[in-house]
Amino acid sequence: MLFDKLAKSWSEQDVQTYRSCFHDDWQFTFHSSGKVITRADDSPEEEMKEFMQNMKRENPRCLYENDDILVVHDFITFASGDREAVMMVHLKKDGLLWRTESGATPLKSTN
Repeated sequence: MLFDKLAKSWSEQDVQTYRSCFHDDWQFTFHSSGKVITRADDSPEEEMKEFMQNMKRENPRCLYENDDILVVHDFITFASGDREAVMMVHLKKDGLLWRTESGATPLKSTN
């Protein structure tokens, strides 16, 4: 399952393995703004690793995965202390994440 590879590489802050899960034509649409980013917008490896360290993911779970789609839910605490329950839907192409959209619900902060 691609979910297992994603979750493990995130928890180990393994940027290269994490990025290997994404198709070259991958696009992400932000739930908050509709802004779209692509693989061309990737941050440098050190910046991505810092992002992984500063964003705490709790209880990541795969709700559904097959050859065409991966649906994930988790709770995220950002460096600011803001928390969200996040649902991510990934369409897959060639066994990799190809199109991603998210939806989030703000939660009470831990501060």
